[in-house]
Amino acid sequence: MNSNLASKNSFIHSGVISKIKDDLVTVTLEQNIHCEACHAKGSCGISESENKEIEILNSIDSFKINEQVTVVLRKALGLKAVFWAYVFPFILMFGALLIASSFVKEWVAGLISLFVLIPYYLLLYFLKNMFKKIFEISVLKI
Repeated sequence: MNSNLASKNSFIHSGVISKIKDDLVTVTLEQNIHCEACHAKGSCGISESENKEIEILNSIDSFKINEQVTVVLRKALGLKAVFWAYVFPFILMFGALLIASSFVKEWVAGLISLFVLIPYYLLLYFLKNMFKKIFEISVLKI
């Protein structure tokens, strides 16, 4: 893979294989020196701490625990993830607030708009396997 092309169209992060279970590989991401220059570091979450773990579906390559790898995520998928995690819940909450404020008192409408997020995030939790397939993250051996 061309490194220059990958950096323009993808988020690239180095990590270490920490767990392997069937087709599920857990990669511990190391703090990236490139995070300081990234314009999305405030919303990314990877740059906030020393190490993060992510689970990646992998049925192609065979990895070993403690193996150094590169994790690649296409930028377009990153924008979709931001939509489902932040933008859509905001729209859902704001819409519930507007509709509920027509029928009940403001404080009740505010509570309804907050409580509408509970079933939404529960639905996301139960659909996490589907989202893992949609948000395909590549793991490359170094």
